[in-house]
This record gives sequence, structure tokens and C-alpha cells, in this order.
Amino acid sequence: MKLRILPSAIEDLSDGSTFYETQVEGLGSYFMESVFSDIDSLKLYAGIHPKVFGYHRLLSKRFPYAIYYSKKSDTVSINAILDCRRDPGWIREKLGQSG
Repeated sequence: MKLRILPSAIEDLSDGSTFYETQVEGLGSYFMESVFSDIDSLKLYAGIHPKVFGYHRLLSKRFPYAIYYSKKSDTVSINAILDCRRDPGWIREKLGQSG
């Protein structure tokens, strides 16, 4: 299984890391490690997660973040990594979904 992290998701990771690093020194790195561990689990479990706003959604184990991805044959594309505490309307808009 191939994992592709799209530029939008990389930007989301960077934003999350920056936020947590401003809270406590070193927490940003821990955030990145944790989310990458969650992403790595998709090599085995891609496609089993429920669809939300048109994408499969994997909830991070240690942070209130969701990993939105799509799966085609043997490739998983990570589209976004978003804070679950945000307004659902904002998340829907960020993912390019209407209604």
C-alpha cells in the first residue's frame, strides 16, 4: 500500500505542530510523531474507517485530530489533517464539500 500525503495535509500538519509547540516545548514534535504513526497504520487498515464529508476519517489516537483520506486500488491519499474541535462547517468547507 502506497501512502501519499498531499500538500494541503502537509500544511495542516505544520499548523498543528506549530500550535502545540507554542503550548509546550517539544509537544509539536510529539504531535508529528503521533500523527505519522496514525498515518502509518493506514498501510494495514485503509478503507475501514467511516466516510465523513466524502472522505474516510481516521481519528488520531493521542490528539483531537482527524485524518481525512481517500483510497484507490493500492494508493491512499491523505487529503487533510484537521482539528476536530473546529466548526463542522469549517471542516466541510476545508474539504471542499457543500451542504
